Amino acid sequence: MLLDLASVAVGLVILLFAGDALVKGAVNLALRLGVPALVVSLTVVAFGTSAPELLVSVKAVLDGVPGLALGNVVGSNIANVLLVLGIPALFATLGTSAVETRRDFLYMAAGSVLFAAFCLTGALVWWHGLVLLGFLAAVLVATFLATREPPDEVEGADERLRGWKLTLFLVLGLVGLPLGADLLVDGASSIARTFGVSETVIGLTLVAVGTSLPELATTLMAALRRHAEVALGNVIGSNLFNLTAIMGVAVLVGPVPVEETFLRQDLWIMLGATALLAPFVFLRRDVTRAWGVGLTGLYLGYLALFLL
Repeated sequence: MLLDLASVAVGLVILLFAGDALVKGAVNLALRLGVPALVVSLTVVAFGTSAPELLVSVKAVLDGVPGLALGNVVGSNIANVLLVLGIPALFATLGTSAVETRRDFLYMAAGSVLFAAFCLTGALVWWHGLVLLGFLAAVLVATFLATREPPDEVEGADERLRGWKLTLFLVLGLVGLPLGADLLVDGASSIARTFGVSETVIGLTLVAVGTSLPELATTLMAALRRHAEVALGNVIGSNLFNLTAIMGVAVLVGPVPVEETFLRQDLWIMLGATALLAPFVFLRRDVTRAWGVGLTGLYLGYLALFLL
C-alpha cells in the first residue's frame, strides 16, 4: 500500500515538472518558428498545460482501466470549481467580477452538456471523441476570430532562453510525461484493487485532486497577492479542455464504459458544479470568503459520499 501511494506521489511530481518543461520548450519553439503569440496562447499553452491529464487518461485506457480516465476528467472538473475557487477564497476574496467570461462559460456549458449526452449512451467511443475534438476546434477558431489583440505575455515564453535549454525542456517533457503517467496509473489501479473500489472512484478522488493541485496552488498564491482575477477564466478553460481534448483523445485510443453509479451521481454533480459558476459569470460576483466556505464544504460533502 505504501509503495502504491509513493508511486502515485512520485508520478504526480514527475508529471507536474515534465508538463511545465514541455510547455516552456514548446512555447519558445513555436514563437521562434514565427507562430503568432495569440495562436500559441490558444493552442500550444492550452494543450501543454493539459498534457499531464492527457497522458494519464491515454495510459489508463491502454492499460485496460478506462474508468480511471473518466473519473480523472470529471473529478478534476468538480475539484476545479469547488476546490480551486473555494480554498483560495477562504484566504482572500477573488475579484472575479472584473473579468468578462460569459462567452467562454457558454462554450464550456455546451461542451459539458454534449459530454453528458454521450455518457448517457453507456459508453464513450471513437466517434464521440471526434465530435468532442471537433467542438473544441470550433471553439478555438471562434475565440481566435473574436480576439483581435495578442496577449501581453505568453505563459512560458522567454526570449533569452538558449537553444540547448529549449531542447532540454522538450526532452524532459517528452520523457517525463509518459514516465509519470505510468507510475500514477499503476499506483492508482493497485490502490483501487486493494480497497475493492472501482478505478472510476480512484480517478474521481485521489487522481483528480492530484492533477488539480497546480491550478489550486497557482490560484492560492494569486489570491494571497490580490491578483486572482483570472482564476474564473482559468477554471472555465481547464474544464472545457478536460471534457473535449482529454476525453476526445482518450476515447480515440479505446472505448470508455460508463458505470451506472457514475451516471446516477457523479455526472450530475459535475453539471451542478458547472451551474454554480453562473452567478460569478452573469451577475459578475466576486468569490467571497462566504462563497469559499460554501464551495469547499460542498466538495468535502462530495468526498463524504464515497465513505458512506
